[in-house]
Amino acid sequence: MSDLLFRPATELAELVRSGELSSRELVQASLDRIDALDPELNAFVDVFHDDALAAADAVAPGDQRPFAGVPIAIKNNRAIAGKRLTFGADLFGDWEAPYDHNVVRRFKEAGFVIVGTTTLPEWGILPWTNTKRFGPTRNPWDPARTSGGSSGGSATAVAAGMVPIAHGNDGGGSTRIPAACCGLVGLKPQRNRISFAPEITESFLAVDGVLSRTIEDTARALDLLAGYEPGDGSWAPPPAEPFASAAAREPGALRVAVATNPPVDAPVDPARAEAALDAGRLLESLGHHVEQAEVPWRDDTLLEAFTALFAPLVMLQVAFGRILTGREPTEEQMEPVSWALWQLVNRMSSLDTHLAGAQMQLFARGLVGWMSQYDLVVAPSLAEPPLLLDEVDWRTDDAMGLFVRSAAFTPYTAVANVTGQPAISLPLAEHDGLPVGVQLFGRPAQEGRLLAVSAQLEAARPWAQRRPELAAR
Repeated sequence: MSDLLFRPATELAELVRSGELSSRELVQASLDRIDALDPELNAFVDVFHDDALAAADAVAPGDQRPFAGVPIAIKNNRAIAGKRLTFGADLFGDWEAPYDHNVVRRFKEAGFVIVGTTTLPEWGILPWTNTKRFGPTRNPWDPARTSGGSSGGSATAVAAGMVPIAHGNDGGGSTRIPAACCGLVGLKPQRNRISFAPEITESFLAVDGVLSRTIEDTARALDLLAGYEPGDGSWAPPPAEPFASAAAREPGALRVAVATNPPVDAPVDPARAEAALDAGRLLESLGHHVEQAEVPWRDDTLLEAFTALFAPLVMLQVAFGRILTGREPTEEQMEPVSWALWQLVNRMSSLDTHLAGAQMQLFARGLVGWMSQYDLVVAPSLAEPPLLLDEVDWRTDDAMGLFVRSAAFTPYTAVANVTGQPAISLPLAEHDGLPVGVQLFGRPAQEGRLLAVSAQLEAARPWAQRRPELAAR
């Protein structure tokens, strides 16, 4: 039964719909696998055994909801009614949310069965998942290494075959980074494609999504998550056709730039650069016009400005926790990086944040303008292999130094959060027994074309059946 969980969520839904497999059998297989593997990998905050089985029992053959009966995990920074919401932080305690976040509601309406919530770095700040509260989350490909962050628990859960698909979100690469670490597909949709309801109206940097094994699952999940919710301040223009339909058609011959120069001063591992170059060669063999380019995204003030914009975004969650729990943030309750950013934000004025936002918008306009000569830009997903967990422990005497270290690991990802454009990490290569991700940047609001060329690459170099040795258990 555990082999089932490596099959696409779309395929599993069809098995349940046809009556060939019951949702209870499928969900029980997921729960059994979580019980067997999670003590070592630590991907889950909470597992909902009884609730999940009860929800599975309510799914009958013939259920026409697109993912009826399929198990899914939710990153523990989105509210599920009646379940604790922690953000990986001590400050939140065991506060139980009285409502479903928009993405949770949509997952439920699509028939998914939520089997539990997954780990993340405290407040979703760092690109590795290793927290004071819950400990390290491990990569199934090498448990000594990180599965990335901030959607690290979700990536581990999918890569180890605990669930076929999992929720994530991305404010600086937090879906694409763990996808690259764990050999998965990770899409950051267009800014404001998915609503933050019923909480904030919009975010300049962050957007929700999923981690999956296939482009089809990713496209179908985007179809159900995308769309306006009452009260949204802004939203992405609706697509001309469903994303799944766009992903299934040939993309046509595209103009492609391949770049390996990083946006910040950071060394790039040769295997990561070579994977991007090889993806370019593969695209050329598929009929696309490909050229190497040096993207003008290097700006030595970028990291400082991004921090001034990113820190208030994540610290808004701390303020949210203070309101909900009545607890004041203290140095004892927070990890050093979180505490340092909290102090930074408290020293900033509203003018500082607006100036950082203006600087990021100017950078974004220039970069999107340069990219408009291409349909697609290809770059590494990461600059390094998945880091050893011992290298990036949350305990540090140099909090901002650890934060800057994170940028050297992930120099390529935050760019798409600043520009707002869609970007995807694909597991196109392997090196030394570990997955290597390649990142594709699409044109603004054109996820359909980005998914179509990703599906073309998936067909040319299939990856869905690759599994870590641990998955054979």
